[in-house]
Amino acid sequence: MDYARTITLDLPYEQAVPTVKEAFQEQGFGMLTEIDVQATLKTKLDADMEPYVILGACNPQLAHRALDIDRQIGLLLPCNVVVRADGDNQTVVQALDPQVMVTVPELDQLQPIADEAGQRINTALDALTHRSV
Repeated sequence: MDYARTITLDLPYEQAVPTVKEAFQEQGFGMLTEIDVQATLKTKLDADMEPYVILGACNPQLAHRALDIDRQIGLLLPCNVVVRADGDNQTVVQALDPQVMVTVPELDQLQPIADEAGQRINTALDALTHRSV
């Protein structure tokens, strides 16, 4: 099962991160958290890796609707967006496919929410793709 929506931007990582945040904010996703995985692994394990951040992007209206259906769905909300360097001048952006939120718990009531979240995520990713060209 492919659970990510992935694009590659022709932008260096340092330029891509704020651009990704802006594109998702334009689609109603607030940035609740930002985890610098590269810095954390270096500090905690002295392990090196490419620049890599996990953005906690949440659309409050969609999250509220989903949580009203199933309180456990918070475990599967499509809130994580990964931005990671891929060489010097490219960046990979990945977002969780919201359909996971329907298929894992097998709750058809979540389908309209997953569909709307997917549309918003696709719009953000499409905007990013067109900005980096």
